[in-house]
Amino acid sequence: MRLFYILSVLLFSIINTQAQQYPGAGPQQNAIVGKVSGVIIDSLTKAPVDYAAVSLSSVGQTKSVNGALADEKGAFKLEKVTPGKYRLTISFIGYKTKIIEPVTTTNSKPDLNLGTIILSPNSKVLQEVVVEGQANIIENKIDKLVYNAEKDVAISGGTAVDVLRKVPLLSVDYEGNVSLRGSSNIKVLINGKPSGTMAGSIADALKAIPADQIKNVEVITSPSAKYDAEGTSGIINIITKKNNLEGISGSVNAGVGTRQNSGNLNLNAKKGRLTVFGNAGGYYSWPQTSIIDMNRISDNGDFNKQHGESTTDRLATNGSVGADYDFNKYNSINTNLKVNWFQFGVDGFNDNFNQFGGVDQLFRRITDNKNKVISYDWNNDYTHKFKKDGQEISLAWQLSKSELNNDYNSYMDQKFRKEIGASDAINKESTFQLDYTHPFKGVTLETGLKAIVRNIDNESKVDSTDLNGGNGFPVPNRNFIYDYNQNVYSGYATFGFTLAKKYGIKAGARYERTEIDGNDAGSGTFDPFKNNYGNFVPSIVLSRTFSNMQTVKLSYNKRIQRPSVFYLNPFRNAADFYNQSQGNPYLSPEIADNYEINYSRFIKTTVINASVYYRNTQNIIENVIKQVEMDGKDIALTTFENVGKNNSFGFNFFGSVNPIKPLTLRGNFNIYTYDITLGSNSINLSNAENKTYLMYNAFVSGTYQFPKGITFETFLIANSPRRTFQGKNPSFNMWNLGVKKELFNKKGSVGINVIDPFNNRKNFKSEIIGDGFTQYSNFSIPFRSVGVNFSWRFGNLKVNQNPKKGVKNDDLKQGEGQGGMGGN
Repeated sequence: MRLFYILSVLLFSIINTQAQQYPGAGPQQNAIVGKVSGVIIDSLTKAPVDYAAVSLSSVGQTKSVNGALADEKGAFKLEKVTPGKYRLTISFIGYKTKIIEPVTTTNSKPDLNLGTIILSPNSKVLQEVVVEGQANIIENKIDKLVYNAEKDVAISGGTAVDVLRKVPLLSVDYEGNVSLRGSSNIKVLINGKPSGTMAGSIADALKAIPADQIKNVEVITSPSAKYDAEGTSGIINIITKKNNLEGISGSVNAGVGTRQNSGNLNLNAKKGRLTVFGNAGGYYSWPQTSIIDMNRISDNGDFNKQHGESTTDRLATNGSVGADYDFNKYNSINTNLKVNWFQFGVDGFNDNFNQFGGVDQLFRRITDNKNKVISYDWNNDYTHKFKKDGQEISLAWQLSKSELNNDYNSYMDQKFRKEIGASDAINKESTFQLDYTHPFKGVTLETGLKAIVRNIDNESKVDSTDLNGGNGFPVPNRNFIYDYNQNVYSGYATFGFTLAKKYGIKAGARYERTEIDGNDAGSGTFDPFKNNYGNFVPSIVLSRTFSNMQTVKLSYNKRIQRPSVFYLNPFRNAADFYNQSQGNPYLSPEIADNYEINYSRFIKTTVINASVYYRNTQNIIENVIKQVEMDGKDIALTTFENVGKNNSFGFNFFGSVNPIKPLTLRGNFNIYTYDITLGSNSINLSNAENKTYLMYNAFVSGTYQFPKGITFETFLIANSPRRTFQGKNPSFNMWNLGVKKELFNKKGSVGINVIDPFNNRKNFKSEIIGDGFTQYSNFSIPFRSVGVNFSWRFGNLKVNQNPKKGVKNDDLKQGEGQGGMGGN
């Protein structure tokens, strides 16, 4: 708000600046021009009032003929002032407007120094200023769609998964796996930057972020060349809460429910040019018991039937601390350290009834599985702004490290043998980024260079021992150290300009050079490999504005998707002997061409946004279930493969309307096709039919504002089953109701959320048709939940804004739901 106010005053002053003249007299053809200067201070603290707006007008008039902003020391200077008598007006939010009249300059004394000017705080300003924006919950901007989560009453007390479920264009399944317009090939950023937490399972990482920390979510379907080329379907940027307000402020949020609990504390302090901020939060889900039934039938008549129960609990904490410092209005630095820690455990049993070669086998398998992630991201950047408006250069550096640990104990009561497995992976990244923006007349140039140096070390150990305490022995080919290096070097340039005030064009190109090598540190388990390649990534967006707030946009971009450690890690998890999982270090990146036509319109309180899109993806990466023989038995091995290419056509519609003032109705519907052409290596993995499948995801919601600060909201989500080349994954639907009551003069609130009140449990069924087998499964989890949440804001604030830049890594395919079950 403060920045808007300052820029408005400055713009008004500049636009209305005219050749100076004496009041009531004609122009001075031969007049000497001078200057008016002074220093503005606070009447109480005697501190400089930086960036106050100063305007000069003719005596007795309000129309500005000259203007400027005070600098960080409160000093101002009005140049090219023609001798005459003027009115000087000084204004700044939180202070009384000061008028000095007359201010007189003459030909003999064209320069006038007014000395120290004192501004008095406005006595009507409250001790605490609560800045409340009027933004809608959904905003459609030129390059992205924004969901303002902090204005939504029905997400408090949950996690980031609950927030993303309500974002247009996105769909989230029961495990927390996120897809954009039907594709899970996305890049998730936190405050425009990557996070080491996302190096493993993205579903689990999102469940570690309390919903109360999230300010808004940006969905970018057509990223320009300025962004990393990663994410074949687009980018999701989660913005967390942070105040850039003068003074000390903070907020407390807490939620307690029958399924999950969360807490979060934000603190911000800003004095002059220094801002210090911190955040700490936590999340815990009560242990919940899931039930799974699985039946895999081989073509030769062998089968594996399982019925089991498992109990999952999750615990997560995270925190951050940072500082921004403005040396002056041209130079600034900021640093931020974010730490994440979360773990979840899955303990349970499976009763197995197998038949191999006509021989029946019945046993119980008991498993104790623990997963833990510890990570930090340290971001630093320096920005220099030139005197020319919009011209700036920034240098950023980021250091990230994450440790992913997976430990399990598994034994079968008929085998009298216990297996102990452990996988410890360390992901280290260093990123260097240089960006430069230069505005020409009617054209803006953006260009930059970037380098990402990434190293992954994974040590895997698997031992087998008897249950009587005998000595364990390593399992062959499952003990190794996997070393993987990936370096990405890139450069980009984009041009943006407007024609005839109606046509907007932004075009650019990016080149990325990828260098990969991997080995198993001499154990001989895997062959060393190298893979170097370059990608030219163009992008273009054309927009045309019409009357009545209508916009049509056409866009094209090429994107790539490199697999992350989640997909590459060759560690084999054999906690369930008959259903094992393993990464694939030989995956190639996906490459996609995206085309889109978008139409948007604003009609008073009504918003309409519709898109038709087409995506062609080469080397698409999917989960693959293979039936392999081990110890004379057929087992299912889940891994990842480049299965072929996919052509997808889609249509998306989002609408928001206020039929009456207190009521807001919103809806989003996305329908798209799945049409895959299998590669030669994948044909033998599936017996599925080669045809086009139609899928959808949708939600509708309604919000009603009652008197006395009471708000009610309800929303319904419905997703069709998601196809893969081997079959289909479960459909998903959810109904949510929430009510919030504002307290303490809108500084606090208390609310209640209810999820699926008529469904205590939900069943998720899937069907997989592989080479030589068919597999059916049903996964049942507790779902109905009730939660109470509370929030409170505090602080003594003045408006101040200064957006920052930083490193933005967008270059890895993120992990999906392996190990991410439950959590609702």
